[in-house]
Amino acid sequence: MQEQNSKKHARYVPGFHFLTSGIIIAALIIAVVLLVSTGFSLSSVFDLLVVLSLGLLFFYVRQFSTVNQDRIIRAEENFRSYRLTGKALDQRLTKSQVVALRFAGDEEFSVLSEKAIEENLKPSDIKKAVRQWRADHHRV
Repeated sequence: MQEQNSKKHARYVPGFHFLTSGIIIAALIIAVVLLVSTGFSLSSVFDLLVVLSLGLLFFYVRQFSTVNQDRIIRAEENFRSYRLTGKALDQRLTKSQVVALRFAGDEEFSVLSEKAIEENLKPSDIKKAVRQWRADHHRV
């Protein structure tokens, strides 16, 4: 696995993020060209509807899995906070802040959590403040 840090931790699945999206965009262009060149026929409208539904499916599959992962991360970090401090996560932490805090090592987690609340840190600022990077190789 590649080393992760605040600048390099995003994960892309080429077959999904690039190939599939490229195919859907190409199919959309072809469907629009066919619709314009042949007029509104049953097959050209159907082709366009199929491509649009594939595009929506592509978007929502990613959206639903990301939201689910964020919920799992919140539960994991809530347990981690309880394990380290004896208290649940502060409810003033936003979802994005909690997702960013998962990269902080145990030694700096509590201090960084408090700092995130007090200074209303953006997720990117939280990631930059992490000194002991805790890699997350499971996020999609």
